[in-house]
Parts: sequence; structure tokens; C-alpha cells
Amino acid sequence: MPTTTPEHDARIAKMTFASVYPHYVNKVEKKGRTREELHEVIHWLTGFDDDRLQVLIDEEVTFETFFKQATLNPNAPLIKGVICGYRIEDIENPLTRQTRYLDKLVDELAKGRKMEKILRTE
Repeated sequence: MPTTTPEHDARIAKMTFASVYPHYVNKVEKKGRTREELHEVIHWLTGFDDDRLQVLIDEEVTFETFFKQATLNPNAPLIKGVICGYRIEDIENPLTRQTRYLDKLVDELAKGRKMEKILRTE
């Protein structure tokens, strides 16, 4: 598996959450899941409630700022597997790894996984 490059990591850091969020919504809704479920997953990973999430979207914060302000779930390292061609547990850059955690959770939601499995409660 390839490891991320500094350029890749920098691109993710500068990307805004607001630019990616609509894609997350479309992805899960196309597969019959809801925005509420998406927010539940985001809340589990970051600690952000709906109001805080909306502020971050309105402010167009970068992923770097998004994850700096987040309180990462202590079970986040249980999120493993491959996303976008990268094995999550092998990604050395913490911000890139956290962003891929979120991508993986959205992916699992869209694929119809049970919420308790996505939220690593089992």
C-alpha cells in the first residue's frame, strides 16, 4: 500500500469541510441513509453537535481547523481498512488519518452497515 505524500497531506489539510460535506450527504442519501445518521457518525468521531457542525460549515473551516477543534473519539483507532487506496492504520500524518477515519465511517454508513458497528460499540 502506498503511504501518503507531504503534498497529499497538505492538500487534505487545506480542503474545506464545507466543500466535502455535500458529497457525504449525497453519498449516504443515495444509499437510503439519512443526514441525521451522517451527523450521528460525525458526532461520534468529533464530538460536534448539529449546531457546531453548521457553524464549521458556515465558516468554511479547513480539515486542519475542523480536526483541531474536534474531540476525537477514543475508539477512533479501531477504524481500520483501506480507503482511497490507503490503509488507514498505516497513515502516519495524524490529520490525514483523522480525515480518512471520517471518510471510512461515511463509506460504512453508505454501505448499509449497522450503526453500532460503525460507531465501534460492539
